[in-house]
Formats: sequence, structure tokens, C-alpha cells
Amino acid sequence: MHFYDFPIISTESKLPVYLVNMGLHDMQPHIIREEGYSYHQILYCTKGSGTFLYENTKHIIAPYTAVFIPAGVPHEYYPNGDVWDIHWVVPSGYAIDELLQHMGFDGLSFFELGDVKMLEHHFRKMHEALAGDRIYGNYRASGYLYDFLIELHRLVTESGTAVTANSAVVRAVDYINANYTEEITMEQLCETAGVSKQHMCRLFRSTLNSRPMEYAAKRRIQAAKELLTDTDKTVDEIAEETGFCTGSYFCKLFRRYEGMTPTQFRKGE
Repeated sequence: MHFYDFPIISTESKLPVYLVNMGLHDMQPHIIREEGYSYHQILYCTKGSGTFLYENTKHIIAPYTAVFIPAGVPHEYYPNGDVWDIHWVVPSGYAIDELLQHMGFDGLSFFELGDVKMLEHHFRKMHEALAGDRIYGNYRASGYLYDFLIELHRLVTESGTAVTANSAVVRAVDYINANYTEEITMEQLCETAGVSKQHMCRLFRSTLNSRPMEYAAKRRIQAAKELLTDTDKTVDEIAEETGFCTGSYFCKLFRRYEGMTPTQFRKGE
């Protein structure tokens, strides 16, 4: 099986992220690009095996392996046998460089993916959008492309040595979600996650761009916003119910993170 999707690019070129082309080939032919490709490329394999060459260095692209190839990077790749199933996605858009860099795709990279079921789902949805609607299909595909990139980022983050780090964050976040109405200490989070305080702070910063106690406060504010919206409880009652020590402290943090007081939020100001 193979297909190639090359949508005619029109006004979607003004989107922050859009699809230039994509495709699937169950027997990927030999490709040589001495001057690289004009766009970034994402390739991943689900069957067979191939070899990727870059600056006289060989990398084996086996099943559930992906490669990110930045624009303009010379490369070559070819199958190692009778089957080499390669999926490719070529993204663009005015925000694509910043988005890819944020996700850690800022140079030629190779990744182990693990379970690609959801990645395949987004891949198929892009293809179906393009095949089913020749006028607006690429707009719809752009939304699925964003989902595809987010899922790829998740898979890469959870692969290899990142699994342990991610598991520690998940355990800590689960603990916060289950206990945010009570006092939470760094000691409790570290014991739950099985890491040191320093490592815990580093993991939260790299994964959630937040300190652990800051994340706990934001979780309490999230719950408080629901109560402010759905109930007539007073600010002090909500502060107590969501784990803040006093109403004044609750108002202080709410203003810090939301830019308004709880009362203003409730009034929709």
C-alpha cells in the first residue's frame, strides 16, 4: 500500500501550522537528497527496516522508530529488505519552527516511539481530511497535524530514559489531584514520586514549566474556579474547600495567576 497527499496550498499558508504533504509507502524507495529538503520532515516506520545516512554515519530505522529531519540537511535513506513501511509528514506554517523547537525537535534526531496507535489515528485523519474535501480539507488536516505533533512529542518524551522522569511527574501530579484539598509538602511529593527535591523541581520545570508547589496552587485555583462558576459559596468557603489556608491567601494567589480577584472572576469582569 502507498499513497501521496500533495494538497494545493492556498490561504492555509497563513495558518500557524499546516500540512505541506504526507504519505505512506510500504516499500520506500532509495532517496538521495544531497542538499536536503526545503521543509522539515518527520518519518516513522511500522514494518521492516531501512538505513538512514547522514555525514557518512548510518542509522537503522526499525519498526516504531522515527526520525526528524530539519530543512536543508543533506541525507539519504534506503530499505534493507523487501519491506520498509515509511510514513512521512511535512509540516509548515509561521509557528512551526518555534513549536518544533519547544518540543525538542531542533536538529536531526532519532527516536523510539513505542505504541503508535494514537499517532496512526491522527495520521489517518489527516489523510482522510485531504482525500474527502479538496476545498477545505487542508484546514481540517492542519488541526489533525497539531494533534499528530502533540502525540509525537508525548511518545518521544515517554521513550528511553524519559520514561522514569515522566513516571515520577505522573505520580506527583496524581498525588496533587487526589490531595489538593489538604496540605501538601515537598517531602510528601518526593516520597510519592521516589525522587529527590532537586530532581522533582527539575522534572516539573522541564515537563510542566512550573514548580511543584506552584502546580499544586494552580490545581487548587482550577477547582476554585469551578466552584465560583457553579455555586453560591462565599470566597472564604471556597478557599477552605480547595485547600487554601486563608481567604486572603487564596485571593492573593488567584490575582497572581488569573489577573483578577475571585469576585471579579465570578462576575465575569
